Amino acid sequence: MSIRRLPDALINRIAAGEVVERPASALKELVENAIDAGATQISIRLTTGGFDLVEVTDDGCGMDRDEMALALERHATSKLPDDNIDQVTTMGFRGEALPSIASVSRFTMQSRAKDSGQGSGDGWERVVDHGVLISEGPTAIPPGTRVRVENLFANIPARRKFLRSARAEYGAALDAVKRLAMARPEIGFVLEHDGRRTLSVQGGMTQPERVAALTSADLIDNSVALDFQREGISLGGIASLPTFNRGVADHQYLFVNGRSVKDRLLVGAVRGAYAEMLARDRHAVVALFIDIPPSEIDVNVHPAKTEVRFRDPALVRGMIVSGLRHALDQSGFRAVQRPAEAALAAWQQEPIHTAQGAFFNPSSSGEGQRDLASLMLSRSGVGERGWPQPYSPHPNPSPEGEGLSSLVSDNLSYFAAPLMGRAEAATQAVPNSASHPLGIARGQVANTYIIAEAEDGLVIVDQHAAHERLVLERMRAAATQGAIASQGLLVPEVVELDEPACDRLEGRAAELAEFGLDIERFGPAAMLVRSVPAMLGDGDIKGLVTDLADDLAAYGDALSLKERIDHVAATMACHGSVRAGRVLNVAEMNALLREMEVTPHSGQCNHGRPTWVKLALGDVEKLFGRK
Repeated sequence: MSIRRLPDALINRIAAGEVVERPASALKELVENAIDAGATQISIRLTTGGFDLVEVTDDGCGMDRDEMALALERHATSKLPDDNIDQVTTMGFRGEALPSIASVSRFTMQSRAKDSGQGSGDGWERVVDHGVLISEGPTAIPPGTRVRVENLFANIPARRKFLRSARAEYGAALDAVKRLAMARPEIGFVLEHDGRRTLSVQGGMTQPERVAALTSADLIDNSVALDFQREGISLGGIASLPTFNRGVADHQYLFVNGRSVKDRLLVGAVRGAYAEMLARDRHAVVALFIDIPPSEIDVNVHPAKTEVRFRDPALVRGMIVSGLRHALDQSGFRAVQRPAEAALAAWQQEPIHTAQGAFFNPSSSGEGQRDLASLMLSRSGVGERGWPQPYSPHPNPSPEGEGLSSLVSDNLSYFAAPLMGRAEAATQAVPNSASHPLGIARGQVANTYIIAEAEDGLVIVDQHAAHERLVLERMRAAATQGAIASQGLLVPEVVELDEPACDRLEGRAAELAEFGLDIERFGPAAMLVRSVPAMLGDGDIKGLVTDLADDLAAYGDALSLKERIDHVAATMACHGSVRAGRVLNVAEMNALLREMEVTPHSGQCNHGRPTWVKLALGDVEKLFGRK
């Protein structure tokens, strides 16, 4: 077989196969060119997910007619000032994008340099149809560049049939634009799809504002900022609190020197940082920005520049984990900042039904309502100024209001039920809630939720979730010092399980012993428990061992040793915590609140759910119509 040179048209189509995988790939290349051109505003139009049209307009530096002709030649670029390919600081540099896109579409490029005159003839246009120049000439266009890509892969039906639906391709294009916009908060972006504006962000935003605008507006109040440096590498960005999470990992973004990259390094590092704070099926929302010397990375790994190779990947992964953990540790006992709107909407002001079917609505206005309200207050023992009045079960109605007063006295039980008990006089001074962020405990609801009064609102604490986190943090702290005390059982307990479960527990017996759980095999289908962690107290030993066996079956082989140990600690902490349904006295409730205030990550339980929420005084006032 003889060797021959491939024709230019085929070379371009091969290059297009590497660079232009789908409409989103072409869009990404065009937007990156606009960014490198110094644009401050980028407008994007898509039709049918990008199959029929991809148009990008920017107000960058623009090009003259000679530069436009050179831009459509292969391996021609303005982004590599010298031959040092290891010192790339721009988004693109290979010089393959435009000729590759033009070889598989009808490609129209219009541009006008910013330093050109004001006449309409200063702009220039070139039209290329699947690699063949069909026209060029002057055009009227403001300074900047507009590129239109129409009928992508129209002449390559074998390639087009492997693309996904228009909706799926639009989703990929939207994700590409979000990533580019996230990295450049100083640039404004507008995206239209099929004539409908679907994304619009203004330029001049801060990094957290831009990330929140493109992910969730609530992220600002439920996140921590990152600012971490190590060995010439800096890590910045924003990371959600564990209580603010998603069911999928599609809201995790990594940027290296302003370039969005998709790397398994990010997924593994984020999972490691949130290991004992999130359930395995929940994922944090993060946007991480790494600034690293160009000599420490290789950006020429992937034709579409979606991957980079780090010279020291272990250093970068460790830096991400350390930076995230440090930022989350600094968050203290923060949780989701306020109840969800749906939860607040559940509070309703219900009208009061009288015996005759009439309504008394506290929010209504009018003399009749005020007279009825005044009479109700007087008959129920409350004066006009809100002071207690002597209660009279048989009031003497005045002649003027005989009919109305008799109605009220006959149906007094609808308005003022007698007190079920009497509060005891206070014998001690009420503690000052201003000195404690989580306030002072005032009571317990459903033997599950602690109600505390803080200076700026009401705090509701899930006692089981909160104590579960406290126990876990104690166990982790003790494990690092090798000082988890165990409590021997007077009579060892036998836990019957199936044989595979016993095999899994027997294989992890040494790891469990590090946490004070001493178990051994007791026949083919049973385990003998000789001691348990002392801090767990009187827990459900059988339930603990059974859950540990189930966890090892589900995650044992998939987790690293440290992750398995953390998972064991979390399972033990769950069984050793204060259970829902247990009555606590005031001293116990306050002790729990004080420990939460000094324990890291106490704002969320071991599964990522909030341990406490705060109902601000403003929200309480809204519930009662005071605001």
